[in-house]
Amino acid sequence: MEALTIVQMLEKTGFATGSVVQMFDAAKGLAARGHTVLAVTRPSGEMAVRCLAAGVEHVPLALRHEFDVVSMLRFARLARERKVDVVHVHKGISHAVALGATFLGGRYGLIVNRGVSFPIDLWSSFKYRSRRVSRIVTVAESIRQTVISSGGIPPQKVGVVYAGVDLERFDPQRANAAAVRTELGILAEARVIGHVGMRDWKGWKELLRAFPAVRADHPAAHLLLVACTSHAQRDGVAELARDLGVEGAVTATMERLDMPDVLAACDVVVDPSWAGTGITGTIREAMALGKPVVATTVAGNPELVEDGVSGILVPPRDVPMLAAAISRLLRDVEFARRTATAGQERVRQHFSTEARVSRLEALYLRAAHETRTRKT
Repeated sequence: MEALTIVQMLEKTGFATGSVVQMFDAAKGLAARGHTVLAVTRPSGEMAVRCLAAGVEHVPLALRHEFDVVSMLRFARLARERKVDVVHVHKGISHAVALGATFLGGRYGLIVNRGVSFPIDLWSSFKYRSRRVSRIVTVAESIRQTVISSGGIPPQKVGVVYAGVDLERFDPQRANAAAVRTELGILAEARVIGHVGMRDWKGWKELLRAFPAVRADHPAAHLLLVACTSHAQRDGVAELARDLGVEGAVTATMERLDMPDVLAACDVVVDPSWAGTGITGTIREAMALGKPVVATTVAGNPELVEDGVSGILVPPRDVPMLAAAISRLLRDVEFARRTATAGQERVRQHFSTEARVSRLEALYLRAAHETRTRKT
């Protein structure tokens, strides 16, 4: 297969962020297949070290804002000097900079990622509709439809490539659940319900309000909320837990990087999001670990979780149904085991990093060919 020079471009660098993990895993996988891969991000020592170990070249670029002309000029020069074939951008600033660079001498196939279900606004619609954008990649069919309808974009320009799970990293045989429980002071006999993501639209408040009903059915239940955005928010979680009478059974943490161990420490993993999400990475990772899951029917979650087969789906912001679904998985051990097994197999077949890299590779080859054809 033809070897390409590929840029993965993203202004973010923190590996607790899903978009960073997905970008890096794609870069690493493509490099392993023989392509020359450059990861263009803001300066980051951690990113540089990880890229070096993965056979990926890290290129620091300021990427200050969407109108960063200096970054556009530098990236256009880089693309010419390195004869870049394809650029895959993963967020708004990198999108604007890579698009701007095409007006300053950069010539490459431009792939734009869309991982959230919010409608496209007026400014973004210009960026997405540009003829210089080769393809738009969404992480779910539901997001594809939103992009087409809200952005006024031709359907043939928008495709779906599901985000993937690194099955080696999220291997239940390698995860250390006991270490997390010990660190956080959660009893070995506790039935832990886990959730990751503490922005309001991630639904953590709805989950916390559902928890008293779960605990009434299962006195050993313990709620673990991960990735508070500030210490003030973590204090707010404790205050709401006190108001609900469940303070001693709720643990809230800041952002963590040991997600395989954190999810392995849970008996049920929940995504109660009511907006914004694409396909929830936490649920995908929990399924890879063989954990039973509950998710809302928001955006692409129904494309991942088959209700009653590989997990349970509930309507967003329906606190009683959310509580009932969690209680069922804690109560019906055989049902929980069956859905967890089905979920693990579903992720292995359709939502692995290997499957994602294969789809991206085919997309990049088409985009590179089309760009070369236009040049001639």
